[in-house]
Amino acid sequence: MTSLLSRRQLLARIGTGLGSLALNDLLAGRAEGATGPHFAPKAKRVIHFFLNGGPSHVDTFDPKPALAKYAGQPLPGEYLRTERKTGAAFPSPFKFSRHGGSGLEISELFSKTAAHADDIAVIRSMHANAPNHEPSLMLMNCGDSAQARPSVGSWVLYGLGSENRNLPGFITLCPGGYPIKDVSNWQAGFLPGTFQGTFVDSQHREVAKLLENIRSPHASPAVQRRQLDLLRELDSTQSGSIPADARMESRIESFELAFRMQTEASDAFDISAEPESIRNAYGDHVHGRQTLIARRLLERGVRFVQLWHGAGQPWDNHDAIEANHRKLAAEIDQPIAALMTDLKQRGLFEDTLIIWGGEFGRTPSVELDGGGKSKMGRDHNHYGFSVWLAGGGIRGGTTYGATDEFGFRAIENPTNVHDLHATILHCLGFDHERLTYRHAGRDFRLTDVFGNVIREIVA
Repeated sequence: MTSLLSRRQLLARIGTGLGSLALNDLLAGRAEGATGPHFAPKAKRVIHFFLNGGPSHVDTFDPKPALAKYAGQPLPGEYLRTERKTGAAFPSPFKFSRHGGSGLEISELFSKTAAHADDIAVIRSMHANAPNHEPSLMLMNCGDSAQARPSVGSWVLYGLGSENRNLPGFITLCPGGYPIKDVSNWQAGFLPGTFQGTFVDSQHREVAKLLENIRSPHASPAVQRRQLDLLRELDSTQSGSIPADARMESRIESFELAFRMQTEASDAFDISAEPESIRNAYGDHVHGRQTLIARRLLERGVRFVQLWHGAGQPWDNHDAIEANHRKLAAEIDQPIAALMTDLKQRGLFEDTLIIWGGEFGRTPSVELDGGGKSKMGRDHNHYGFSVWLAGGGIRGGTTYGATDEFGFRAIENPTNVHDLHATILHCLGFDHERLTYRHAGRDFRLTDVFGNVIREIVA
């Protein structure tokens, strides 16, 4: 007598064509929030613009006129403690102006975003732990520089769940493939796998390329449904005799989500349905398209969307920073401004939290090559940098903290990444000390044993 296939055997043999869609990267699954908010949230969803490589704060949101005064002159010794050899003070080549009723100073690089100055709160006193990309990426995205910890998006999804059963609750759009530390940036860590981020290579235009295998070439939807029902039946039949396996359950849920996504995801990622005026407002290029896709995902109930500026480190401008930063800012300034306007017009701005920033900043001194010649760029700087927030729960038109007169080190209200994460969770209705998960005999949280909400920027 032939016995029924086990769940593992069936998963290995099932022919729906959904498997490659469902596993780990493309489809992370969806689950109900474990706790729900601790108090009434101001924000219901998050969009995170991640400027991969480290944008220069002194060229974007932290003006330092003293650099012009000391241009070409050596800075004091403490300003030379950088990862690579740097030289004299390097004034910003970009003009800063005051904007809005708040008079927030913003570089010409973000002149379109500056139209929303009164909605933005700039933290000018951020600092990280190391001047290297890998640990700083992990700290900013996962709250720990070294250990494998759940990402911010995973914690948010764990706490709130998704509002759409047919789409992943946490999606990361990164054109060109994986960045440094690849999937670790949106990992679920020790949280259930259904809370991991869903990666989409947003360099493509066609939905079939954005979402590989979104259609099965082997089975109709009706056949796929019968296969998944059989899988569920086998799972239920054997659940009494086989210990529960969270990884197996996450895998099955991913198959289910993949099946449901065939219709809704195709619609969400197809921006051709948008009016031409909206598409033009965002821009017909990869960052305009992915930002518009992000808005479509948010309004369909996706809880956390992260937008990466490239798979490499495009903002890591060790040389020719004027040309490079100008080009990079031009790629995202218009989409950011268009998104903020669009969200306001759709009534989504007040409960959407927008985050802008990278893993660290850059030096106020010019970087030198091996021969001591200026490269007209800036080295990594984790001692002081800027991040800004806007939207749900944020008091706009404000600045918090400050770096020294040259922009090297945070000296007023130094703000670590745990403080930033605590503030993000606060806007979403969570006490960061109470949003925990039991693992390896202890309760873990995003902020570890640190972090204070930055009350001054909270509405």
